[in-house]
Amino acid sequence: MTALIEARGLELSFGETPALRGADLAVDAGEMLAVMGPSGSGKSTLLHCLAGILVPDAGEVHVDGLRIDTLDEARRSALRRDRFGFVFQFGQLVPELTAEENVALPLLLGGARRTSALAEARPWFARLGLDGLEHRRSGELSGGQAQRVALARGLVTRPQVLFADEPTGALDSLTGEQVMELMVAAARAEGTTVVLVTHEPRVAAFADREAVVRDGRATSLRTERLAS
Repeated sequence: MTALIEARGLELSFGETPALRGADLAVDAGEMLAVMGPSGSGKSTLLHCLAGILVPDAGEVHVDGLRIDTLDEARRSALRRDRFGFVFQFGQLVPELTAEENVALPLLLGGARRTSALAEARPWFARLGLDGLEHRRSGELSGGQAQRVALARGLVTRPQVLFADEPTGALDSLTGEQVMELMVAAARAEGTTVVLVTHEPRVAAFADREAVVRDGRATSLRTERLAS
């Protein structure tokens, strides 16, 4: 496999506090990489740099041969919209929208017509066990249901990369495992590369490989494929 994402020597500080101190990381096309580390280690900051949400103070980030850390905000925003999908810890659904409107939102932001965007969104409800919930709002969904809607929203554009930041952190163990099983199955079916940030070994076990971040550095890279 070829590296789809490469980070070299990333450094980033928030005021006087260093978050990344020379982190290096490579993610192969089509693989699922779990980025592990304790709270405050810099793993979420690293993910945000890989996704073009944050710009490092030093170092380089390349995605599919394109250096993205030197792009302006408009071009990084277009990259996130067109080629990346995101799932965050608390789902971050728009409460005023129905579940199907939330899933269709990235397509609508990309310029798709409402009718076609909703038509693209609807099949994800059957795929993720959400049949009948299309017209509910986030306040009418359980935590697991809301996170599956967020997963559908992250995958509806068929992104090149799905970035998942503690996607099971707000869920109980059983619901979290169900969400991870659905995420892995959907990503495999679509050929999507996944970068998953977690501090939970049981969640990381779903990935192909682990990178361990400590004190702002990717200090340990386990290159063998994880047992399923």
